[in-house]
Amino acid sequence: MKAIARWITLLIVLSLAACTAPATPPPAATEAPVATEAPAAKSTIHVLTMEQAGPTVDEMNAIVAEFNKANPNIEVLIDYVAYDALHDKIVTALASTPPAYDVFLVDDIWYAEFADKGYSLDVSSRITPEMKTGVFDAAWQIPTVNGKAYGLPWLLDQKYFFYNEKLLKDAGFDAPPTTWEELVDQSMVIKEKGVAEYPIVWSWGQYEAAICDWVTLLYGNGGMMADKDGKPAFNSPAGVKTLEWMVKSIDDGITNPSSISYVEEDVRNVFSQGKAVYAVNWNYMFDLVNFQKEQSQVTGLIKPALMPGFKDSGVKSATIDGSMGFSVAATSANPDAAWAYVVYLTSKDVQDRYSAHMLPMWKTSFEGDAGKKLEATSPVTQVMVPMFNLQFPYSVVRPKVPFYPEASKALQLALQEALTKVKTPQQALDDAAAKWLELMK
Repeated sequence: MKAIARWITLLIVLSLAACTAPATPPPAATEAPVATEAPAAKSTIHVLTMEQAGPTVDEMNAIVAEFNKANPNIEVLIDYVAYDALHDKIVTALASTPPAYDVFLVDDIWYAEFADKGYSLDVSSRITPEMKTGVFDAAWQIPTVNGKAYGLPWLLDQKYFFYNEKLLKDAGFDAPPTTWEELVDQSMVIKEKGVAEYPIVWSWGQYEAAICDWVTLLYGNGGMMADKDGKPAFNSPAGVKTLEWMVKSIDDGITNPSSISYVEEDVRNVFSQGKAVYAVNWNYMFDLVNFQKEQSQVTGLIKPALMPGFKDSGVKSATIDGSMGFSVAATSANPDAAWAYVVYLTSKDVQDRYSAHMLPMWKTSFEGDAGKKLEATSPVTQVMVPMFNLQFPYSVVRPKVPFYPEASKALQLALQEALTKVKTPQQALDDAAAKWLELMK
């Protein structure tokens, strides 16, 4: 009876998973989905991704439904977790053989680790000439480690500088700042006039989100994370000066003090309530704060601008490349079926149609008539496609080292210690650099 009960429970779970449907209809396909070459035998592919930036859950479910319909011999089942849980969930899932997931979303900073540990399948021989030439060269840097491809790029994203145009004008300014020094000057006026108590909000909690904001400021100040040999360079004078600026921005009441515990969604919530004039966040936020009235009190008031740089650094702009890719588990029992889904998910047609919350990795999507069509896809792309083209040349990547997760945690702690004044910026960064060197050994 216990065995029968377990089978009944399993059938119910599988039935519910198979019946999952998107809450909103998917964009109309430009052409009928074509079945991707895959094994004739029936395969079930388990996919792990995040519920945060990029396409919404409804959009991702719609893509899965399209693929399942076009490929009757493959059934894709998809699970979602928060970004901060994704890395450890992948590592745990791959501890068994076969693994709990056949396909998983990989952040740019994890590819070296996953390649080193044998988690991701080497798909170099599966990359077609069309993929090689049609996708941005910078996007290929995401899944490539030591010349080998361990997945396909998918989420081509970077952090953007957003501002509330109405609040800025209420303070007497017609244009957003072009340097971080100018942002400080504008912020002082904003505070004096009572337009906002804290002009800017950041993701400075003890998470990877803080590293992303830190890298944006560090490179905008002429600094860098690591040298050509992979050794830490963030505790340089430029690095210390940058972290001192962050601390001072809190002391001066320019940065919302709660930023030291915030991640990106906290930033969105504060910004969408009109409690900040400026915010730094990923592409996904623009749609939610500027067009979704049920999500925001400031719709129609938000604009993006080129990320500022520091005045005396000689750097016009800098931002963090937060791109990601999808990989097939090296020990998957169905690698061909898993690869078929990854190819479909990252195809130009799918990425073009689902571009409202994630711009395509295909450079051909931005060229000529295709670029005009992409820009006209939605009110979001009308603004963010030109903004992407403007900001992308200033996008920088974090070091690709197999010990990055541990090194990042040390740097996250250092930033937190400096922001909370447990240590001086110099001491905090020196300690993180020492840990980095230890990990290199």
